Amino acid sequence: MSRAVAAARDTPGPSGASAAASRTPAEASGVPGAASGTTGPPLATAEASPRSARLGAWAELLRLPALFTVPGDALAGAAAAGARPGPRTLLAIGSSLCLYEAGMALNDWADRAEDAAERPHRPLPSGRIRPAAALTAAGVLTGAGLALAAGAGRPALAVAAPLAATVWAYDLALKHTPAGPAAMAAARGLDLLLGAAATGGGTRAALPSAALLGSHTLAVTAVSRRETTGGSVRAPLAALATTGALTGLVARRRTRLPAGRRAAAAPGLSGSTPAPTATAALTAALGAVYAATAARPYFHAALNPSPPLTQRAVGGGIRATVPLQAALAARSGASGAVATSLLVAALAPAGRLFARRSAMRKVSIT
Repeated sequence: MSRAVAAARDTPGPSGASAAASRTPAEASGVPGAASGTTGPPLATAEASPRSARLGAWAELLRLPALFTVPGDALAGAAAAGARPGPRTLLAIGSSLCLYEAGMALNDWADRAEDAAERPHRPLPSGRIRPAAALTAAGVLTGAGLALAAGAGRPALAVAAPLAATVWAYDLALKHTPAGPAAMAAARGLDLLLGAAATGGGTRAALPSAALLGSHTLAVTAVSRRETTGGSVRAPLAALATTGALTGLVARRRTRLPAGRRAAAAPGLSGSTPAPTATAALTAALGAVYAATAARPYFHAALNPSPPLTQRAVGGGIRATVPLQAALAARSGASGAVATSLLVAALAPAGRLFARRSAMRKVSIT
């Protein structure tokens, strides 16, 4: 999906490793410095430098650190459907990753003229990647995403197709319109439903979780619209209110009853009210992490809507996506929900570690 959905940036300031984290002009391109060559470097070294530069340019274009925010959608969807993740869940994750990266490449292709004037250091305007190559990559990745979804079954493909259409519509037509944030929210919600459809064969049970994740994405994207100019108090305040509401909704969700006990879950029957468990405690803890990650930068941006603080608010909202995904997985009460939620939560530090080691600690939203 598009880069505005992306996930956490690993900067101690504005954000973590996300495509949607910041509009700060300085990005780590990953292009190595020029070799001195004073003593004539070996041929292997001379050949490796251009290759490394090309790989670094593609890593920058595709915002690789942001990929760590994507698997949580499908995993949360699988948990919401009441199923353990399986091989089809892996296919859904692969489909999500491909469609996400297609959105990244397509977004830079669509914005190449704007970037040439405002962000000439980026891969396309700097000439490190040809526009035709970026557009081709977007098409190939979209096809691969749909093929992987088809491998997970017809229900998964039925969700992946509108997801791909939403990605292309956002990048090519909706990004700079009032419908942009809603399109981005729809993409995140559909991505969660993709995991549910692939794993459980249906999406109905996962609709509430998709709505919650989409609401969070809508709030973050609305804040991101003013991160280069600042001046918006309403967007951070609305995002702060949304964060509080989502935290309460996640924490109050009752644990799913095992299948054999659902028929007995009528008032007055034993076992109708699930006892507090480790799952409930984990859900509350992850909800608290989500709130703490997003609320503070939103509050600061509302007090002082300057571009730096607005960028931090976007970064905080993006980083909060992973604990929200983990909380949504835990609250389902499905078999294996605890393990699934912990796996999702572990993606956040893994993404930060990857961003540091790949020298891509700053990635831009636009």
